[in-house]
Order: sequence, then C-alpha cells, then structure tokens
Amino acid sequence: MLTHSFRTRGEPDPNRAAKEATAVCATDVRGFTSCHHPFSLPLLQHVLFCEASPSPTSSSTMCRWKVTKGSSAWFRLSCFSLLLLLLLLCSTLPVACHDTHRAARAPRGTNSSSPAIVGRHVRSYNHLTGDVRRRKLFSYQKFFLRIDKNGKVNGTKSKDDPYSTLEIKSVDVGIVAIKGIQSNYYLAINKKGVVYGARDFSIDCKLIERIEENRYNTYASAEWRNKKKPMFVGLSANGRPMRAKKTRRKNTATHFLPIPIV
Repeated sequence: MLTHSFRTRGEPDPNRAAKEATAVCATDVRGFTSCHHPFSLPLLQHVLFCEASPSPTSSSTMCRWKVTKGSSAWFRLSCFSLLLLLLLLCSTLPVACHDTHRAARAPRGTNSSSPAIVGRHVRSYNHLTGDVRRRKLFSYQKFFLRIDKNGKVNGTKSKDDPYSTLEIKSVDVGIVAIKGIQSNYYLAINKKGVVYGARDFSIDCKLIERIEENRYNTYASAEWRNKKKPMFVGLSANGRPMRAKKTRRKNTATHFLPIPIV
C-alpha cells in the first residue's frame, strides 16, 4: 500500500523509510523497471481517502493514497483485438498474392473470333487449314495409289503414272481431302466401306490422316465407322482397293508413305 500523508510543518515523519520501500514496490508493480512483458501489466487504480490521525498530539488530518488492482479487461481486450487483426491480415495476404499471380498467368485470347478458351493447353491450328501438298502415296504393298479418269481407285507399280499424282489438302484439324490432279476425282469412302473416286467433294471425302509408329500414314473415314471401329483406305497385295470394313489400323495394307513430288 502506497501511503501519502499531509503533516504539519516541522513534524517528524516516522514512516519515511516505509514510504520509500513502498514507492519502490509500486514502481515494480507498475512495470516501469521490473516488468518486461507489456501484456501482463495490471492497471492500477489510485483511491484517495482521508482518515483522522491516530496521534493525539497532531491536529492535522492524514490523507492516504491507497493502491488497488483494478480491472484490466479493456486493456487486454484491446491488445487481443489488435493481435487478431494482425493475424487476419497475415493470413489473407498470401491468398491475395496467389490470386494476383493466377490472374497474371491466365491466357489471353488473340482475337475476338476465336472460340472460348477451355483448359490450359490451347493451340490454334487455323494456319493448317487450306494447306495443299502434292504427293504420291506409296503403300506398304509396294503400290502407288492412283485414281483414273473414271474415278476408279487401284494401285500401280509405275512411279511415272500421271494418275498417281495426288493433291492432299487440309480441310480441318487432322482431316484432309485427297484429289487426283489428272483425273480431278476425290478419294472417298462411303457408308458401306467402299473405296471409290467422287467427282464432287462430300462427307465421304473427309479422311483422318494419322502418322503411325512405323512412320507410315493411315487414312480413315472421318464420317463413317463400322461397329464403332474406323474404316481405312487400303490396297491388297494385288493392288486392288480393300473393303474398308475389313481393314484395321495395324494392318500394313492400310499404311502409305507420302512421297513429295519434285
């Protein structure tokens, strides 16, 4: 207890040593010298009250300052609220940075006419549409595919046959149209699996071009299938066109090597 008394002039102070010791204790309690953790400091309330002096010789009135421990709930609540706010800011900062990083990495469309972007790996193959190549299709059976003037499809051993010169044009991604330059007929596969030459371009003329493991190409109908299995252009060992319903991808009779014309 910290005691402060008012006495008459010249009156000795018998409690001087006690007051000095009490002042040191009060300093330690208030945390200015001995306390090192700011959140453990209790607030102090100073209550002033007066009482009559017990000394019969003194006519003065003694007033004491009484030190009591007050409620520090508001102080601790303020510190706790500040700490909670700091933790909230620290937890939301990485999320905001991650969202900004994802927005910066988002793909941007090159033009307004392009389709909606779906997924991460989006590439444009528009530059392949309309690509025209002049080739001779040399089959694994050692025949050159040809389309004669009547639209008949077969194979020939002659590399100088003018009907074996073909024009391969890309009409869509992975889909080509093959046309005989000399005969002006398109290579086609109908719904029944018959390989023939078509005068006009139609859905029978759309062929899926694929490079196989042996570096040869296969050409399957893009429109028709046989029991959910693709139908391919193929030449038999006699150079005759095979029924597409009986062909398979692993059958080497359906494999062709495009040879550039120089």
